[in-house]
Amino acid sequence: MNRTWLLAISATALHLATLHPSSGQAPSTEVRTNSPTVVNRAGRPPAPPKSYYRNARSYSTRRDPDPPRYVRELSKSGVDAFKELTWLDVGLDYRFRYEYRQDDIRRNRLGLDQPLLHRTRAYLGIKEIADPFRFAVELTDSRRYNSGFVRDNRDVDEFEPTMLYAELYLATLLGHDGLGNPRPLSVRAGRMNFEFLDRRLLGNNQWRNTPNTFDGFRATLGREENDWQLDLLAVQPNLRLKYNVDEPTEGQWVFGAIGHWRGWSDSITLEPYYLMLRQAATGPTRNQPAAQLEREVHSLALRGYGRVGQTAFDYDFDAVHQFGYQNTATGSQATRAFGLTSEVGYTFTHAWKPRLSAFYGYATGDRNPNDSQNERFERFYGFARPWSANDYIVWENISTPKLRLEFQPHNKVRVDAGHSFYWLASDTDRFNNLRAVGGPDTAYRDRTGRSGSYIGHEFDIRSRHQVTSKAEVTVGYSHFFAGGFTRSAGQRDSDFFYLEILVNAF
Repeated sequence: MNRTWLLAISATALHLATLHPSSGQAPSTEVRTNSPTVVNRAGRPPAPPKSYYRNARSYSTRRDPDPPRYVRELSKSGVDAFKELTWLDVGLDYRFRYEYRQDDIRRNRLGLDQPLLHRTRAYLGIKEIADPFRFAVELTDSRRYNSGFVRDNRDVDEFEPTMLYAELYLATLLGHDGLGNPRPLSVRAGRMNFEFLDRRLLGNNQWRNTPNTFDGFRATLGREENDWQLDLLAVQPNLRLKYNVDEPTEGQWVFGAIGHWRGWSDSITLEPYYLMLRQAATGPTRNQPAAQLEREVHSLALRGYGRVGQTAFDYDFDAVHQFGYQNTATGSQATRAFGLTSEVGYTFTHAWKPRLSAFYGYATGDRNPNDSQNERFERFYGFARPWSANDYIVWENISTPKLRLEFQPHNKVRVDAGHSFYWLASDTDRFNNLRAVGGPDTAYRDRTGRSGSYIGHEFDIRSRHQVTSKAEVTVGYSHFFAGGFTRSAGQRDSDFFYLEILVNAF
């Protein structure tokens, strides 16, 4: 997406924000249902229809809503002057994080680093007043100070438009579901960030200081409240440029069809999906120094989650089969890979709502770099941190069991702690994040397999305190115990402590 297109959409959105209904009256807030009446006998609007949607109880899989969680309808800001502005969504938040990292294994040298991370976001969205046309713009400013390492695009991306799209929104084109919820059709074009499924393949990476963004098209049939929904994607992932407007990755596209069936959501929600990553062969460019090989990865998958009857047990699973090809300097390789996640949890009857869960995650790795087959699992653009509180592990060449406990000792305090163990699925393939952050792609790989497969294990604990409705403080600590494979690369145990403050203006 070039700068001219970005500025044009932004100017249009800001112009519409100044408009008022031509009648001089507030836009209708009528709730659309199958009933011909719009008020009950007491003169109040009817209650909204019930939703089919159920949240997954699994750890750290809840998606950021659309629009993002920090956004509010301006009429609900508590300011009387704005109570009629139901058609305008606004948001402004700031996040500060202090990190203490001792011997971070992602870095190319050992030692202490204490970065200060700042992220500011602003959002403006226009809906209803110009239906079926809607617009949204989000600007994000991400910066890092006080670090001993060169600034990288995980932490730095200054004054970046992370959303800038136009939307065609037809609220009742597809009728209504069995509970009376309207089933809309939405088509978006422009720059977007989003999260789908359990966030492990498509996420906006809220933990990282700089989010994933995409340029292209997104169509949605239905919405979360409906019994079924279908999301369609045709987007280009963006290169994060620290001091310039991000640009699409040359020759790369992601296509997707993601289904949601919630007709049985009290027991199970099913999400069958297909994702494809297509990368054309490209030479080095100014913003992308490494040449890209031609490759194509197809992913056929099914995710399901829910509760076990009326018991306190819950579950979440995701199984992904991948196939395709990639052309290397020595010839073509067929892609054959597999990934799996599974989690079972139990919520105890107690005032603190404790939940104990067991998780297992797996993704194949390449066994032989010189044969005609590539078994390395493609992780697309997922959220990495649920795999490791240190942010060391991604869904690639990994086998990891975990135990986790979550509880809420106060209505404003949430605590979780866990212990994780990590092995390479293939001891001859790479450990993706080992010495690979903030420099050239030098992820460690022992092609002989003599370093073994044991990466290490990790303990982590986190406490989140909702100080006010507009401020949250998070404190976390994690210790990583290096295993044989990690020590063979010259790394050792590491400590990570952080303090995070999040403030929302609305």
